[in-house]
Amino acid sequence: MVNITFPDGNIKAFENAPTGLDVARGISEGFARNCVAMELDQTLVDLNREITRDARVRLVTTKDAEGLEVLRHSAAHVMAQAILRLYPEAKLTIGPAVEEGFYYDIDMDPVSEEDFPKIEEEIKKIIRAKLPIRRREVSKAQALEFYRDEPYKLEMLSQMEDGTISFYEQGEFTDLCRGPHVPHTGFVKAIKLVKVSGAYWRADPTRAQLQRIYGTAFFTQQELEAYLTFVEEAKKRNHRKIGQALDLFSFHDEAAGMPFFHPKGMEIWNALLEYWRLEHRAAGYVETKTPIMLNRALWEKSGHWDNYRENMYTSVIDDTEYAIKPMNCPGGMLVYGSKPHSYKDLPLRAAEIGLVHRHELSGVLSGLFRVRAFHQDDAHIFMTPDQIQDEILGVLHLVERIYSTFGLGFHLELSTRPEKSIGTDAQWEHATNGLKSALDVYGREYKINEGDGAFYGPKIDVHIKDALGRTWQCGTVQLDMALPERFNLTYIGKDNEKHRPLMIHRVIYGSIERFLGILIEHFAGKFPLWMAPVQAAILPINDDLVPYAQQVKADFDQAGLCTEIDSRTESLNRKIREAQLNYVPLILTIGGKEKESGTLAVRTLDGKIKYGVTHETFLDTVQAHIHRRELSLPIFQD
Repeated sequence: MVNITFPDGNIKAFENAPTGLDVARGISEGFARNCVAMELDQTLVDLNREITRDARVRLVTTKDAEGLEVLRHSAAHVMAQAILRLYPEAKLTIGPAVEEGFYYDIDMDPVSEEDFPKIEEEIKKIIRAKLPIRRREVSKAQALEFYRDEPYKLEMLSQMEDGTISFYEQGEFTDLCRGPHVPHTGFVKAIKLVKVSGAYWRADPTRAQLQRIYGTAFFTQQELEAYLTFVEEAKKRNHRKIGQALDLFSFHDEAAGMPFFHPKGMEIWNALLEYWRLEHRAAGYVETKTPIMLNRALWEKSGHWDNYRENMYTSVIDDTEYAIKPMNCPGGMLVYGSKPHSYKDLPLRAAEIGLVHRHELSGVLSGLFRVRAFHQDDAHIFMTPDQIQDEILGVLHLVERIYSTFGLGFHLELSTRPEKSIGTDAQWEHATNGLKSALDVYGREYKINEGDGAFYGPKIDVHIKDALGRTWQCGTVQLDMALPERFNLTYIGKDNEKHRPLMIHRVIYGSIERFLGILIEHFAGKFPLWMAPVQAAILPINDDLVPYAQQVKADFDQAGLCTEIDSRTESLNRKIREAQLNYVPLILTIGGKEKESGTLAVRTLDGKIKYGVTHETFLDTVQAHIHRRELSLPIFQD
């Protein structure tokens, strides 16, 4: 007799040892058809695994996130099987499921997207065959013998401990794998290969270069088509293409991975920083600035020299080793420690827009999303233990105000003490409880990531959601018990004794470059008026009106607007069209009538036109709209 306990607490007895599929069929045949795996005593396993003892079971269906991950892992095997049928000399390495699909790294002759149709046709044959996917366990010696002609599998096996090794088989195909997998290949109903790139074995440039073939898979064709539509929309919003089209920034080989911002890009950049400074000043922050280069002794003291040196750019000055800072924190410690502090000074909220450099591998550089030089909107909050909750709440409310200004939703995740950490149990308990109590008072749901905190303290990660529903981890709030100790930071308490301050690290934009890239894609280049690189295009309808248009531009620029005048000898319709293609929010047409009456014909980016708008009304409307930092286009009244 085997007793199965379900997540709701119900228990069902089976006379003989059932498989997960038997358990599912015990609920209903229809339910069983939608099951792909099971969680057996909190371990994800195959649905056909036999349950030989009393256990807790959760059946994983096509509606569960784990189910999609299992499907995509199985899809990687199906693709690998198809490739071996077409390219028998190919050598397999690894093929994991990833966030948006799967990939397989394969040592083979180069392939291109032109080869995808024939690979997908072979994949369809495997899917139609509904080949059972079975797990087989062998000894390590048997596994080594089986893979005697497979160098990559042999290398992986050599690094495994002695014991049982699991294979998965489907038809003539066998792969070294932990699993789990769907019951048969027919579950992979909707699959698409999406791209191919090069990848080094073990990410080591000295090792073999492999073909990394990416794909994605879903349980239904409708889900696949919706995803492909999403991908096409994301391509249209690609920040690199939009950034080039709008002349915002560029990259050059002379400084690989380090963006060059053009005048229009700087208009957006300055708008972001102006808003950031306004909010921080109102929230009681002071702003600091620390050097970009500091000596080795400092980085040894902070721990970066031993733990982060491979990512740091270094130099020698006057026989002393220096490093360009990869983060702002150590400099902030020196600023705090430059004078004595009392408990009356705390909390001290010190913010810095700091330029940092990190040596990223060239293969991972990606537009503004992954660069080697970037600015962080760091802040370090020094406080007493009883101020933790209020300061965390203050940061969360500031995060909410700033993100909502851009129309960005967000969710929160709390990461707790990792296996390797510093500090006492009491310190960690106090810090973690401080974060939890602040989150509970804040009132939003949050997810707990056990053991995923920084080695020096627990943290809250803020994940924003853009217009396409994609999430990005930008903001973070971290409690640090290490740096105040390393730098011997103190304050004089009410008892007139020295005490160690607690410290919060926090960023909101995160990397400003990356945040700007996210905003470009979020708005698809159609920035709200307050941060648009060109807020208004002024279009005189003939050459005689150009001097008057220049006067209007000068007046509006003096009032704080960012305008451009198009004085080319092109048709008005073409000028309007080009301004629209450049996503200029306001297009101002000036003809003889407008000059005579001192008015404007105002066309907004959505195509609406308002005639007879006086200069005064235009400026009042636009300036109020910018001051409120509204996301919608302004409406001009009579």
